[in-house]
Amino acid sequence: MDHTRSVALVGCPNVGKSRLFNRLVGRRISIVHDQPGVTRDVITAEVGDSFLLMDTGGISMASANTPQAIAEAMEEQVDFAIQAATLVVFVTDASRGWTGADADIAEKLRRYGKKALLVVNKVDTQKHESVLDEFYASGFGNPMGISAEHGRGVDALYDEIESILGPKPECESVESAELRIKFCLVGRPNVGKSSLCNRLLQSKRLIVSDVAGTTRESVTSDIDYKTPEGETWAFRLVDTAGLRSQKKMDSSLEYFSSLRSESSIEASDVVFQVVDAMTGVTKLDKKVAGEVLAMGKPLIIVVNKWDYAQKLFKRDPIQGYETVEDFREAFEKAVRKELFFLPKSPIIFTSALTDFAVDALFKEARGIYERAHQELSTSKINKVLHDLMQAREPKSEGGKRFKVYYALQVGRNPFRIRLFCNQEYRLEENYERYLKAGFQRAFDFDGCPIVFDLRGKPKRDLKKATPSD
Repeated sequence: MDHTRSVALVGCPNVGKSRLFNRLVGRRISIVHDQPGVTRDVITAEVGDSFLLMDTGGISMASANTPQAIAEAMEEQVDFAIQAATLVVFVTDASRGWTGADADIAEKLRRYGKKALLVVNKVDTQKHESVLDEFYASGFGNPMGISAEHGRGVDALYDEIESILGPKPECESVESAELRIKFCLVGRPNVGKSSLCNRLLQSKRLIVSDVAGTTRESVTSDIDYKTPEGETWAFRLVDTAGLRSQKKMDSSLEYFSSLRSESSIEASDVVFQVVDAMTGVTKLDKKVAGEVLAMGKPLIIVVNKWDYAQKLFKRDPIQGYETVEDFREAFEKAVRKELFFLPKSPIIFTSALTDFAVDALFKEARGIYERAHQELSTSKINKVLHDLMQAREPKSEGGKRFKVYYALQVGRNPFRIRLFCNQEYRLEENYERYLKAGFQRAFDFDGCPIVFDLRGKPKRDLKKATPSD
């Protein structure tokens, strides 16, 4: 898509921009909530194959629920969207009328010299259209009355946007577009995910704040990474809201944000879990890692804020460690011990603040993506399985053991290996972990989960089976 055809929705808080965004896009992307200031970062989505739509946070945010630092950052994001947009859709609220805050936004748009289309939302019926008269004073021409909640007038708005943007330019064939490796960053709130995103994007594209829980939406951005060798690697990054424990989900808004993070994980090829170098691995970190693993996603652990740990070590060396490198090795062992259930996930020590080792995320993402999409030889799968079971036999119960007759790969990312066995229930959890660890070593599956698809003998065959089965 030609992203020079871009449209930004701007306006005061809680006038219905996110609901209108979802209507135009045709699916629920932006979180819709009655609490002002829910949208904080700039959310983008393609509307058909026509234009890029940007949903922005409310301008003139002043709320007890929104710290001043975040409010100022939100204003910066709105300015970014306005400057990037070909057309601004200025959304107002019929129930409030033309307000002083609307007048301030109108003045801002005039300063930028942007083409603006004035939309009056919450005009639910034809009899409500009389309220449009007072909006003519804005100086933006004929206001369009719509109802984003009920869909009234939205089709006409879409047609007007298309008319203003004009005909689409000839574009390149879709077949020439590069395949992008999709990855996301997850973790507890305030571990530095958005800061890392900023470093990866080399811009202040996302809001960064020390206030826990700043990011409430998932923000998608494309990145073309130039390697030292001159290659271009295509990625798509999604920054997610910080995942919280169920006990701390004290509002419907936090619940929706959590669901959005889960959907981002599902849509990703690779997942980076960010942990804090100053706190180490917490119970919630373990829970998040377990959830990512359960979704079958390749996982890389990113230890952020490593610059702080290095400074503290140099100021006051920890007893038992001669160098920072020794301490780092011990720290990595501690992380692996806490996250023992992971498939030997790579661990990256980095600092979003100093840009230390941030580029390593791209290298690891590409490496784990390629590993997760291998096609395995059926003969090698069966040889590895045979050698593992010969080296350590399953436990015998009642004279019978778990047996595998044949195995083959039936899926990638996650690796899904079908085991044709005697009886599924005879595979004990510890022995299953042993077999998976063996496959990890044999096929270099570091960070890639393995799923066994067990297919036992039909009952009629089990009746004919010998006692040794």
